Amino acid sequence: MGNFFEFVRTNWWHVSPIIAAGAFAAVIIIERSRALLKYYPMQNSEVFFSRVSDLVLTGKIAEAVAICDRFEGKPAAEVTKQALLRAHQPENLIESGLGIVVGKATEAIQGRTSFLATIANVATLLGLFGTIAGLIHSFGAVGYADPQQKSALLAAGISTAMNATMMGLGVAIPSMVAFSFLINRSNKIVAEVDRAAMRALDLLKQRFYILENETVSVLERGV
Repeated sequence: MGNFFEFVRTNWWHVSPIIAAGAFAAVIIIERSRALLKYYPMQNSEVFFSRVSDLVLTGKIAEAVAICDRFEGKPAAEVTKQALLRAHQPENLIESGLGIVVGKATEAIQGRTSFLATIANVATLLGLFGTIAGLIHSFGAVGYADPQQKSALLAAGISTAMNATMMGLGVAIPSMVAFSFLINRSNKIVAEVDRAAMRALDLLKQRFYILENETVSVLERGV
């Protein structure tokens, strides 16, 4: 371990970009994990949609919106709320509005996760850069060194090269694993948001047909 820290100290200009990439990746992983595992998913979503459905079909739109407000920060609830707020608009306006809301929610859900793949690639290349720099320094030193020192200088250069590779991969591998996990989680929440939008739109269509049938019945009785 002492040799590793000595390597970091003596090769700071090669190592610092890898450390910075690792720190950036760690921040993204922590922030995205909290959002995708804790804040965005809806618990008991079926109960939520059942309550909203009952209220919407009985014309209690304001109460349904109030229920959505209780789930602040949940994309599925926000999409449902925005659909309900457009309940008195024509169907085409509701659909276009929902498309915009779902797009914004998807962008927020998937935001910054893709940076992890970029960081993984950059960290690998930075490690390779350090490897090549170490080998160049090693063979350059061997060419001008005394015969008795060549073995030590060559070993030191190769050690530097391998440490650089290890550091680059040490950042790249966790970043790629986290990227795969988080993007899969993001896709599940995006699918949840899409389902919420479709269910909200279906509810409003059902409510529209109920009102239409009630209006027809009233007119028929009047005739």
